[in-house]
Amino acid sequence: MEKTYNPQDIEQPLYEHWEKQGYFKPNGDESQESFCIMIPPPNVTGSLHMGHAFQQTIMDTMIRYQRMQGKNTLWQAGTDHAGIATQMVVERKIAAEEGKTRHDYGRDAFIDKIWQWKAESGGTITRQMRRLGNSVDWERERFTMDEGFPMP
Repeated sequence: MEKTYNPQDIEQPLYEHWEKQGYFKPNGDESQESFCIMIPPPNVTGSLHMGHAFQQTIMDTMIRYQRMQGKNTLWQAGTDHAGIATQMVVERKIAAEEGKTRHDYGRDAFIDKIWQWKAESGGTITRQMRRLGNSVDWERERFTMDEGFPMP
């Protein structure tokens, strides 16, 4: 036995096993009562804070309890594009790294920069939620700018 506990040695393989076994997915049995939680989507602009962790711990407790009660449960995750906040993050990044503004790029090129940044940084929240052990159905994860996502 190791002298110090390294949580990743235990938690990560166990969580991966749970995901592979489909433990977080609805069971599809429509005769069972359903229980669903839609995560109020955090912005894609950064990392989770303590308030998110607190809120997600409560939701995880609720969904696991309902699952143990035999209900057909779904906890669906997602992130919000947070238009203005994301624009500001990317503007600060290109100003610091390149000394440019969004106007130097033009609209289409700047939008491409935003999508590039989202591709590089968008998984941070998902990784943090997995580290928390959230029992989310990751196959149903959504982003508010996904194709096919209904916009009001």
